[in-house]
Amino acid sequence: MRERLAALAPQRLEIADDSAKHAGHAGAKEGGHYRLLIVSPRFAGCATMQRHRLIYEALGPMMRGEIHALSIRALTPEESD
Repeated sequence: MRERLAALAPQRLEIADDSAKHAGHAGAKEGGHYRLLIVSPRFAGCATMQRHRLIYEALGPMMRGEIHALSIRALTPEESD
């Protein structure tokens, strides 16, 4: 995940694996549940959906396999202050 998200030049990147909280959930068998905080100048001028699309594109096939659920907080450096 970190390698793929590096394409967005993050100044801050925090990934939390919340999969254990979802044990027994049918979808949890297919992939993990993650929380993401990413701060990048690439998000400047982008609406929330655009930021999420950039992240989904960077993660590529991981979104169809290794990742079942992803909670995203995507900020510009100015927003993270």
